[in-house]
Amino acid sequence: MTQTPQVPSTEPELSGVRNFRDVGGLPTVDGRRVRKGVLYRSGHLAHATEQDVTFLSSLGLHTIFDFRNSADVALEGPDVTLHGVRNVNMPLSDPADGAEFWKMVRDGDLPQLRAALSDGQAADRMIGSYRAIIRKRTDEHSRMLHALAEDSVPALMHCAAGKDRAGLSVAITLLALGVEREAIEADYLESAAPHRRYRVRRGNNSAAAMSPEVLELLNPLFDARIEYLTAAFDTLEQTWGGTDRYLAEGLGFRPDRRERLRERLLETG
Repeated sequence: MTQTPQVPSTEPELSGVRNFRDVGGLPTVDGRRVRKGVLYRSGHLAHATEQDVTFLSSLGLHTIFDFRNSADVALEGPDVTLHGVRNVNMPLSDPADGAEFWKMVRDGDLPQLRAALSDGQAADRMIGSYRAIIRKRTDEHSRMLHALAEDSVPALMHCAAGKDRAGLSVAITLLALGVEREAIEADYLESAAPHRRYRVRRGNNSAAAMSPEVLELLNPLFDARIEYLTAAFDTLEQTWGGTDRYLAEGLGFRPDRRERLRERLLETG
C-alpha cells in the first residue's frame, strides 16, 4: 500500500489553485475517520505557480482525477504536470455546459444573461445538472471508486471550480466510506467561502459586464448551496432506494471492493 505522506496540519495558501483542501478527518457513522493525506479536492491546476507545484508535489499523489471537459480545458488550459503523478481525465457534465454559455458569462451580456438565468433559472440549471450527474455518470464514478480501491491513493479530485463535479465525486466517495451525511454536507459547503470561489475570466471589462445585476445573475452558478447537493442525494434515493443499492447496482461497486476502499482511506482502530 502507498505510504501516507506527511502533510501540513493547516490548510496551505495556494496562489494559483482555488478551493484546495484535504478531506481527511471527516467522521464515519461507525466512529472512524477519513485518513489525512489520502484524499484531496481543489479547483483546476492550470494556473498553479511554481510554489504551488512544489507543494502539490510534496503530497505524494498517485492520481489526479480531472473531471473537466474539453471546453473547460480550452478556457483555462491543461493542468500543470506533476512528475510521477497519473492524471486521469474523466469528463462529467458541466452545470454551465457549452462554450457559447461560457462566452456569454465572460462577456457579461446582460440581456442574454437575464434570459438564461433570471427568475430562478440559474439555480434550476444547477439542480438539474446535479441530478443528471447522479443518474447518467455511473460508469465514470464506478471507474473512480474502483481505481481508489485498487491503487490510486493518495488522490486529488478537481474540476474547474472544485465544487460541483469534484464536489459530487468527493461526496460519492465519502458515501462509500460511510461518512456521516452532515459531515459530507459541511465539507461541500466549504466551497461557498469567498476565497474559494472560481475566478471568472472576463472577455469584456466594461462596467456592464461587472455590474451588480450581472454578478447577482451569475451567483447561483458559482455558489455551493445545500439544495444542489440535496437534489443529488434525493435522486440517488429515488432511483436506487439508498446508498447500498446505488453503489452495488448503479456503480457495480461490490461490498468487498467497498471494504477495500475503507481499508485504504479510513484510519485504523
